[in-house]
Amino acid sequence: MTPFGERVRQLRRERGLMLKDMAAHLGVSSAYLSALERGERGKPTWTLIQGVLQYFHIIWDEADELTRLADLSDPRVKIDTANTDPRATLLANRLAREIRGLTPDELEQMLSVLDQAQERERKAVYDGLSSLPLAGRD
Repeated sequence: MTPFGERVRQLRRERGLMLKDMAAHLGVSSAYLSALERGERGKPTWTLIQGVLQYFHIIWDEADELTRLADLSDPRVKIDTANTDPRATLLANRLAREIRGLTPDELEQMLSVLDQAQERERKAVYDGLSSLPLAGRD
C-alpha cells in the first residue's frame, strides 16, 4: 500500500463511501481504484488527484498533504546517485534489496533521519535567503 492509497482508503471508509461509487465519480474502474488504494498502480495523475480532492471536498492544508502523499507514492522508485558520495550508491542499493526485511520501528527510524536531513536543508535555504540584502536597503 502507498501513502496516498492508504489515505484515500481511510477517507473513503471514514465517510462510509463505496469504492464503486467513488470510482464512477472519478471515471475509473473499481478495479483500478482498488489497485491504486493497494499500491499496485503507480503515482496517480494530477487529474485523478484533483478528482479525489473534489470528491472528498478537501481544501487547504489537507489538500496539500494529500497531494504530497501522492507525490511520494510511486511504488517503483528509481534513485539517481550519480555524482554523490559512493556510500549513497551503497545505501540506495542495499535499501532496494533489504527494505522488505525492515521492521516498522526500523522504517520509522530511517524516516526520522530523512526528516532531519530535510529540515537541515530547509533551514540552510532559509538562512541563505535571509542573508540576502533587501531591495532599497542601504
